[in-house]
Amino acid sequence: MTPDWSDKALQDRVLYRDRLIMVINKPAGLPVHPGPGGGPTVEDWFPRLCFEHPRPPALAHRLDRDTAGCLALGRSQKGLSRLGKLFEQRKIQKVYWAVVQGVPAEDSGIVDLPLAKVNGQRGWKMKADRQTGQPAVTEWRLLGHNERRTLSWLECRPQTGRTHQIRVHCQIMGLPLVGDPVYGPASGDEAPPMMHLLARSLTIPLYSDKPPVMAEAPVPSHMQQALAACGWQK
Repeated sequence: MTPDWSDKALQDRVLYRDRLIMVINKPAGLPVHPGPGGGPTVEDWFPRLCFEHPRPPALAHRLDRDTAGCLALGRSQKGLSRLGKLFEQRKIQKVYWAVVQGVPAEDSGIVDLPLAKVNGQRGWKMKADRQTGQPAVTEWRLLGHNERRTLSWLECRPQTGRTHQIRVHCQIMGLPLVGDPVYGPASGDEAPPMMHLLARSLTIPLYSDKPPVMAEAPVPSHMQQALAACGWQK
């Protein structure tokens, strides 16, 4: 169910706000909008995030249910339209932090593999498909790894916005995300960890006469131990 936060706790999740847009810190494990099965969503909070505006904000893009971090909202039709154009033109810089299983052979690289949606017995997923897939490009670099070299901390900068893009590209590299229920290896744990993917920051050139808007999400509690093992300091 949607966390029953107080107004203050909910407003503490606002990372940036002005008259046109808002960026909030989405928790992992909660979809941004209703799906076929219904249930609570991030959108349930929007009426409590109006502040001085008469209408609630609206989604400008999406994050996966199990991804935490920066989620941009339009506070007006003008703000929503401006965000939509910036995302479409790929002018918004998105930075993700991922904890993956294994260590890459290089310190940085680019994955350029088109992705297509496929349906299976257990539901749909994305896969690499150079014939029918849509362009998908992810720049990445290694930020650290643990002593046993079983985990790595990656910074990923998607240049396109395909569904599950980072998750699939990491899997293709042989570095599946920790806790990924779809693209990670089968886990024998009774309670596998939550997915270790954070939408760390957004840089948005919203105004032509002002510096870009910048928002950064804190590391969620479920990722802190693994990131600390890879060299991150709180």
